[in-house]
Amino acid sequence: MGESDYSFSLTTFSPSGRLVQIEYALNAVTAGATALGIKAKNGIVLATEKRLPSALMAEDSVQKVSMITESIGLVYAGMGPDSRVLVKKARKAAQAYARIYKEVIPVGQLVREVASVMQEFTQSGGVRPFGVSLLVAGFDDEGPQLCQIDPSGSYYAWKASAIGKNMVNAKTFLEKRYSDDIELEDAIHTAILTLKEGFEGQVTESNIEIGIIGEDKVFRTLTPADTKDYLTELE
Repeated sequence: MGESDYSFSLTTFSPSGRLVQIEYALNAVTAGATALGIKAKNGIVLATEKRLPSALMAEDSVQKVSMITESIGLVYAGMGPDSRVLVKKARKAAQAYARIYKEVIPVGQLVREVASVMQEFTQSGGVRPFGVSLLVAGFDDEGPQLCQIDPSGSYYAWKASAIGKNMVNAKTFLEKRYSDDIELEDAIHTAILTLKEGFEGQVTESNIEIGIIGEDKVFRTLTPADTKDYLTELE
């Protein structure tokens, strides 16, 4: 039997030790819009393409950057409906932690909780892996944190990372531009330039979305007006 004979079973390993459905989930991620995260000395920036299927759609009805707690946010690449499920589970985990321990959940703890949910969906009957990868950004006692979670449930901490259809070129661009002493303002500029590298057409405030966490440790999404100001600075 070949590898393809195992492609319809989530819980059966192929002879080479692969779970093929997870690889298909990763293909769904690479088909999604490019998203990236950059950790700076004094904060973190998340940025993503936000293309609308039709010019008739309301721009504010499409949201790819989500707040989990006041100091933690995430962005996804892949299937939007799957990301909404994970955002809901992440918010519930954060609320449960706050109710028990009377403090904001650490970024690493939240990442492990979400990754556990995603891993559980790789070994259970009647479900399928989540077709999304997540970049989770937050501020806690250890400073700014940036983590990536993949459909397999794997998670890693990053200085800068990219997910989605143009992630290879985006990571190459980030490797050339990134430095450990980068400031938040420069990180925002770098994020926009990285998106421009693989963007088809002109980047405007309406087709990208940016979330930041500064020294105030508050996660917020930039307004279109703020995004336009940063784009103007790069012209």
